[in-house]
Amino acid sequence: MAPQKLPLTDPNWWTNFQQLLDDNNEWPATYLFKFIVPKAELESLKAVFDGHEIDVKASKKGNYLSLTMRIHVESSDEVVGYYRAAGEIEGVIAL
Repeated sequence: MAPQKLPLTDPNWWTNFQQLLDDNNEWPATYLFKFIVPKAELESLKAVFDGHEIDVKASKKGNYLSLTMRIHVESSDEVVGYYRAAGEIEGVIAL
């Protein structure tokens, strides 16, 4: 997935994304999530992944943070749910 803001209002994008997930994964699986978020929104994004181990790295100037999570998920629905929740956060970019 190329870096992008998540298209929360485009149902066709989400349908295509979920189909790609199902075509390329066997569920349940461990899924790798990666995001970039403004420093001010760190806690908001961490709350989406509450209870999971999160690797956080700061950008060179420290204004942005990279978050990586490996999470056991049961289905593509669960993956999409995480992305939709993360997409509600101002300035978040999915990698």
